[in-house]
Order: sequence, then C-alpha cells, then structure tokens
Amino acid sequence: MAGFSPGKQWNALDLRDGEKKATNYSGKYSTHVFTERVQQVIEQHDLSKPMFLYLAFQAVHSPLQVPKRYMDPYNKTIKHKTRKTFAGMVSCMDEGIGNITQTLHDTGMWNNTVIVFSTDNGGPINVGANNWPLRGEKHSVWEGGVRGVGFVSGPVLSDDVRGTVNKEMIHVSDWFPTLVTGVAGMDLTGTKLDGFNVWDAIARKDTLSPRKEILHDIDPFYGRTIFTNESGIPCTDYNTSMHAAIRYGDWKLITGDPGFDRGCGWKPAPDSGINPPSIPVKPLNDTIWLFNITADPNEYNDLSKKHPEVVEELVSKLKAYQKTAVPVVWPPGDDRANPALGDGAWGPWL
Repeated sequence: MAGFSPGKQWNALDLRDGEKKATNYSGKYSTHVFTERVQQVIEQHDLSKPMFLYLAFQAVHSPLQVPKRYMDPYNKTIKHKTRKTFAGMVSCMDEGIGNITQTLHDTGMWNNTVIVFSTDNGGPINVGANNWPLRGEKHSVWEGGVRGVGFVSGPVLSDDVRGTVNKEMIHVSDWFPTLVTGVAGMDLTGTKLDGFNVWDAIARKDTLSPRKEILHDIDPFYGRTIFTNESGIPCTDYNTSMHAAIRYGDWKLITGDPGFDRGCGWKPAPDSGINPPSIPVKPLNDTIWLFNITADPNEYNDLSKKHPEVVEELVSKLKAYQKTAVPVVWPPGDDRANPALGDGAWGPWL
C-alpha cells in the first residue's frame, strides 16, 4: 500500500495480525484470509465467555479483483466486465459469511448469537457498484451515497420479524448502544452518546425508532474549498453554501455542493436498458434542496421553494450542529510515518 508525505511516496505492507506484521499471506485473496481467521477465532473461543467480533472485509471495494471461479457464474448474465468482477466479489464475500455462520453452528454458538450485516455508504458507480433507483453515489449526500442497507439475523429474533423489511430511522452511531444495552443488557447510564438503543425497533414488530433525525454531514472544507469571512479567516459558522445534509422526520435538506451530479444523478446498471430521468439542473448559485424523503426517496422533487418554513427550521438545526463541531484540521505530512523507520509495515508512529 502506498502512503504520502509532501513530495514523497512510500510503499509498504499494510496487514497486521494484532500488533505483529502479517507476512505469510502473499498471494492469498483477502476475503478468504479474513474468513479463515474469523473461523479460527470462533473455534478457539471459550464458550463460557461472551464474544464481540467485528469483521470488515475488503470486499466489496476497489481495486476490483476476485478469483475467476467467482465470476464464471455470471458469464451469461453480465456482460460488463467491471460489474461482473463486482458481482464475483459479492459472491465470494457471501460464501465467506456462510462459512462463518456454519462455524457458529458447528461450535454451538449460533443459538445465542446476533449477526449485524451492514454497509458503510452507497457504492461508487465508476467501479462496479450501482445504487439505482436512488440518486448519487459514495462521497455524495444524495440517498445513493448515504442510505445504507443491511440486515440483522439470529435465533433471538422472533418469527414475526424474521424476513420483514424495517424502514425505521437508524444511524451507524446507534449500533454501539443497541448492541451493548439492547442485546447484551449492559447499563450505559451516564455515558454521553450520539446514538440510540434501537433494539426494540429491530426486534419488536411495529415499534418506532427513538431516532428522529440524522445529521448526514457538515463539511466546510468539502473538496478542500475553504469558506472564509471578510477578513480571510476560515468560517466556523454554518452557511447554506457549505456542503451539508440533514434528515428530520420525513424531510431531508441538502445545501452547498451535494457531490456527484447536481442534475442527472440517477445511473442505472450498465446494459440494463433503463433510461434515467431527465430533470433540469439547478443554477450553481442555488444551493438548497428539500425533499420529502419518505414519499420521494429517489429525490426527484425539490420542495425548497414550496416549503421555506421547513428549510428555515432545518437550516437552524444545521447551524446549531456546526456550533458544537470540533474545528477541521489538516495537519502537514510527517516523515516519521515512513514504515521503513519501523518494522517495514504501516502502523502507528507517534
């Protein structure tokens, strides 16, 4: 993996097992490596103790690479090479999750296990992913960039919620209190958190989520564009030219540069034969979008002119959030990060 300091580039191994650099996996596909390591952890676990295991596969992510046998099943159905590789990577990851689940069964752990599978963001369209019919992609605040899919599974879930679709509002910050309090039954009283315990909304049919809003983003340096005041000092106060988005109830407000494509951000899968909608592009000086995201999840209809009172309310929320934000800092490069000065692999250097 390459790393950078101003005017320099370093290449080094970027794989560790605990604190030790892992040098014995050359030529092995990482999805297989991570799957097998997790199976070892499960098999060696003391069943008298609880276990939390977090697995972050490198799939599905660029660079798009996968053993050929995982792409072959798609030869007749997917002609686009990038999409075919992407599909093969998904199949390999799916196989790995199946193998891990089987290991939980084999060790007797499955009957007391909860599995959460989730993405971190929408997919990047130029490297095989597709978010159709949602608008946008990774690095944008359109729904195609911020709306994630996932599932929760395990025998602790009752029959009336298994196989159902849950559209309650859940944010990534909710997983910590949900797993610690909702699943493990531990007390987080007195702990200051951004997240909510949403276990009841997941495990009990027709139960509402306690979360009513999500701050998707506020970034005064989006695209490294620095917003300054009249004295040239970087702004700390929010303004509607800043890249930002917030969801409150049914409403979603976007301001500034949303990322990806201001006008035609709907991209069907290659070779699908689907024609994307054509909607007039807003002028560059018009930096506010408002959507009823429940009724219009594909973000076709901008309602900012029809509901200025909602815009005003959500802008006030963004201003309040920005006042509590820690200032953005871009530190200079540090030559001490050079892996050659350590054990030859990427790791902490301070």
